[in-house]
Amino acid sequence: MQDLTIDELYEEFEDLPDWDERCDYLIDLGFNLPELPAEAKTEENRVHGCQSNVWLVADIKESTPPTVGFLANSDAVIVNGLIAVLAALYSGKTPQEIISIDAQEVFKKLGLERHLSPQRRNGLYSMVQRVRELAVQAEAQS
Repeated sequence: MQDLTIDELYEEFEDLPDWDERCDYLIDLGFNLPELPAEAKTEENRVHGCQSNVWLVADIKESTPPTVGFLANSDAVIVNGLIAVLAALYSGKTPQEIISIDAQEVFKKLGLERHLSPQRRNGLYSMVQRVRELAVQAEAQS
């Protein structure tokens, strides 16, 4: 999805003094997401538990060990920004690395736990769950 790393995201957030600016930054990240092909926007790829529509698919790279990237889009701009955060956190990792990441700790460090509405937070964790499910499937196929 994005070439941004989670460490770069931490640095960017530290440089932004308040939540409004961080939220604007998330929206900017969302605008830079590549568009998910229309044929990928299926019910099978939809993330359930999100307030807005979110579609997420795995992009498995055949390597030793295999790594997983993710393609996703939402019809909500702030959610696209959260997708960019997930891309920074998970893309390019092995399935085992993805499964072992403590997403909640990352979200706390970024302030997402404190500033997102309960519905957005639930949607974010639904996306995390879907990423983990896809990682488990990728590991089973390798």
